[in-house]
Amino acid sequence: MPQAFVFGYGSLVNRATHDYDRPHPATLSGWRRTWRHVTGRSVAFLTAVPDPGTRIDGLVAEVPEQSWSALDQRERSYICEPIQEVEHPLELEADIRMYHAPDHLHQPHSAHHPILLSYLDVVVQGFLREFGEAGVHRFFETTDGWDAPILNDRAAPRYSRHQPLSTDERSLTDASLERLGADIFADETT
Repeated sequence: MPQAFVFGYGSLVNRATHDYDRPHPATLSGWRRTWRHVTGRSVAFLTAVPDPGTRIDGLVAEVPEQSWSALDQRERSYICEPIQEVEHPLELEADIRMYHAPDHLHQPHSAHHPILLSYLDVVVQGFLREFGEAGVHRFFETTDGWDAPILNDRAAPRYSRHQPLSTDERSLTDASLERLGADIFADETT
């Protein structure tokens, strides 16, 4: 029986957000990321959408005991489906799946459903650790939806898996958002 692996393309790339075994950098062809609002969530999250001309970096990691229940809980509001177009270094038969929100489950971002900067920081930190600065640049280039408002919640992170950041990590995110002309607004609840 093939071993179960998940392909993560957002926060799952940051190994500090999970304890799944045998994580490896990987690349998925035919998809790109976008920021969307998913029913049941108050903020925008990353999802993947088909795009034949794009390749995205990510991480494959073993699903403990082939049980998807913990990941299903973490990735609620998304569907999980097998994917084939993954380049990875695994030397075993793998059943690789990805969570994403198909068109009928998500809506474009809105001012009422911003991107959390604490969430984006976790994603950027993961890409920096796995793929270096070039990987961070590829992340921004292969992700749509940067016209969404971004809530600066760093002082009181709302993202449940937020991580401590170095000054350099924070600066890398900030410089990338500045290049994109992103709209960042203060969290007035703190």
